[in-house]
Amino acid sequence: MKHLNRWVYGTVGTIILLFAGLVYAWTVLQAPIAAAHPEWSKWQLSLTFTITMICFCLSGVLGGILQKRWPPRYLVWISAVLFLAGFFIAAKSHSLAGLYLGFGVLAGSGSGLAYNGVLSAVSAWFPDRQGFISGVLLMGFGLSSFLVGKVYTAVTPSDGSDLWRSSFLAFGAILFVVMAVAGAFVVRPSREENRPEFTDSLAYEEIGPVEMLRRPTFWLFMVWVIILSAAGLAVISQGTPMALEACPQLSMNTVATVAGLLSIFNGIGRIIFGGLFDKMGRFWTMLLGGLVFLAAMLLLILALTVHKLPLLVIAYIVTGLGYGCVTPTNSAFVNRFYGQKNYPINLSVVNMNMIITSSGSTIAGAVFDATRTYTPIVFVVAALVLLASVVSCFIQTPKQNSQSIKRDGT
Repeated sequence: MKHLNRWVYGTVGTIILLFAGLVYAWTVLQAPIAAAHPEWSKWQLSLTFTITMICFCLSGVLGGILQKRWPPRYLVWISAVLFLAGFFIAAKSHSLAGLYLGFGVLAGSGSGLAYNGVLSAVSAWFPDRQGFISGVLLMGFGLSSFLVGKVYTAVTPSDGSDLWRSSFLAFGAILFVVMAVAGAFVVRPSREENRPEFTDSLAYEEIGPVEMLRRPTFWLFMVWVIILSAAGLAVISQGTPMALEACPQLSMNTVATVAGLLSIFNGIGRIIFGGLFDKMGRFWTMLLGGLVFLAAMLLLILALTVHKLPLLVIAYIVTGLGYGCVTPTNSAFVNRFYGQKNYPINLSVVNMNMIITSSGSTIAGAVFDATRTYTPIVFVVAALVLLASVVSCFIQTPKQNSQSIKRDGT
């Protein structure tokens, strides 16, 4: 079967992830819900995002297993159904349980399946540019919360009304249509189309998840991923209320724009750091990402202290860039260290870190409920990011990848 140019698949994959990443817009989606249900605490609403991330991870593992038997487009089509059902249930429910089931379990699972299916299929078309294509795809995933946030804020006022329910129904229907159509373009290349001259020259080590879990390198990498992901999710999930604490005079529309900078520069950071992985290797990419994130936390502490909008804007831009390092590095690292053959299941294992890191959102919400400020949690995050940067220096290239040591920068 003759396939299309590989950039067509890259473009379609980015569009799919742009919609699938809608679950990351929770920091904006929750504001009208909180206004309509003042009896629900910040912690209870933050738990929705934690459940979403847990189901995202578990469905990713399931997707990795299913891809041994099913084409990846099936995962995208199942995702379309889950999104439609999830947003319908959340819109029609008047309880936290319904919100947790609809947005948390079903929409979170739909996002995880689409994420795994698209990344594994599209990345196989780019064995020579793993970091870059991961960054491009995940830019779409990261920008979702900004684009959706702007539309959602424009049509859904935070006045305590139930208009958010209509918005949820509309988003569910749109997601279903887009993924049902675009899913047909999620296909893997044949061996000939996969440009074997690049695959062979990179000398990937092909190992499965069991062997991967036995290696110290994997666990050192997971420490770095867990800390930076938890830090990023803590800030992104609380981006709107954190902006209001730093600059309480801002309108909700301005707040949505400022909080959206996290998503915009998260997307830009994914392309930058993905490209850096291809050119400079794993070592410098991870170290630089950690240092940028550390600088972001220091800027955020200052912004929460002096209450100046320009400083908050800079802090959110740098935070987005730093957090943008994580996901393309995950994808490129798994491909480079453990190979393409087991990539779907290996990547889903690495993404299981979100079961732990999603608690960053819940913890941040709980800290705010207890202290009425986000400053303490940002101090803790800064210290942890410094630790992660040190840990990343001890990750070494597998011996079997001797031909790519120079390429990996270690």
